[in-house]
Amino acid sequence: MINPAELDLKEEAVVRVTRVAKVTSRGKNFRFGALVVVGDGKGHIGIGQGKAGEVMTAINKAKENAKQSIVKIPLINGTIPHKIISRYGASKVMLKPAAPGTGIIAGAAVRAVMEQAGVNNILTKRFGSNNPLNVTKATMRALTELQDAVSVAGKRGITIKEVFS
Repeated sequence: MINPAELDLKEEAVVRVTRVAKVTSRGKNFRFGALVVVGDGKGHIGIGQGKAGEVMTAINKAKENAKQSIVKIPLINGTIPHKIISRYGASKVMLKPAAPGTGIIAGAAVRAVMEQAGVNNILTKRFGSNNPLNVTKATMRALTELQDAVSVAGKRGITIKEVFS
């Protein structure tokens, strides 16, 4: 488990704020939901949701929730180690490493996650549903499933050179 107090977190990225109305005999009761991404720009990233009667309260709850779910992802020269496809619900996300200078080629939900994680060069494509929550969770699932060459070599009991041959 990663302690968020030890990390130098960047300003949170609000992916989505939704307004929900509950209709009662006395009128409509509005509540707000927020989806937030936090990260330090050095490979630590977390997402969280919050719901409250006010927008700022919902965002603060989501931010605290995101801090509790921070994970470490492998980065190599500002990009990911290999191509990966991940799915969450009806959303499917493909992440592909890119050469330096490419930038972040991504939609809004995936872009927020990549910027917070510290990924500078990446190509992405979203398939299926464009629901920001599912796209964000699919992206997080893909990032947590990434493996770098050092860990793969350690698990197999071989050298890093043998991993690539």
